[in-house]
Amino acid sequence: MITVLLVDDHPVVRAGLRGMLEAEPDLTVVGEAGSGEEAVAVARALRPQVILMDLRMPGLDGAGATAKIVAEGGSAVVVLTTYETDTDILRAVEAGASGYLLKDASTAELADAVRAASRGETVLAPSVAGKLVRSVRTPAKQALSAREREVLTLVGQGMTNADVGRALHISEATVKTHLVRSFDKLGVSDRTAAVTKAISMGLLG
Repeated sequence: MITVLLVDDHPVVRAGLRGMLEAEPDLTVVGEAGSGEEAVAVARALRPQVILMDLRMPGLDGAGATAKIVAEGGSAVVVLTTYETDTDILRAVEAGASGYLLKDASTAELADAVRAASRGETVLAPSVAGKLVRSVRTPAKQALSAREREVLTLVGQGMTNADVGRALHISEATVKTHLVRSFDKLGVSDRTAAVTKAISMGLLG
C-alpha cells in the first residue's frame, strides 16, 4: 500500500481527495493537514510515502512546507493546486516538489501521479511542463540587470520616468534606456506589461 498525506486548508477538498484515492486498491490516506505548519508536523510523525500539497494556504504556504518536508527526507511531495502561474510553478519545483498537478485532474491521473511519485518519478501536468520548459530554455534573454529591476520596481510603485531618475540619481534618458532594454528582454511593449511580467516571473521583490 502507498501511504498518502492530504494537505489543503479546505476540509471539503480533503474529503473529496480521500474518497478518490481510497477507491484505489493500492492507495491509503493515513492523515490530513489543514495548514503548512500542520503538514510539516504530521509528515514528521507519519512519514507518508507521498504528500498531496495545496499551494496557497494561510501562514506557511505549500512551497514553504514542501521545502521543510523535503529537507527532512522520506516523503515525495506532489503539489495539487488551481494555480499555474510561472512563479508558483518555479517556487514549488525549487522547494523540491516531485510533481505539480492541477485540481481538475481526473481520479485516474491523480492516482497515477501518486504511484509515480512513490517510485521517485516526476509528475507534471502538461500545461505546467510546457511553462517550466520555456522558463528553463530562455533564462539568459529574460534575465534583467540589477538596475533594470530597480527601475521596474519603482515604475511598479507608480513613479514616472522623471521620478525614477531622481530616486536613482540618473537622467530621465537613462531611465528610458533601461526600460527599453527591459521591454526587449521580457518581450513586451509597455511599462505596465513589463512590470506585470517581471513580477509573474519572480524577478521583482
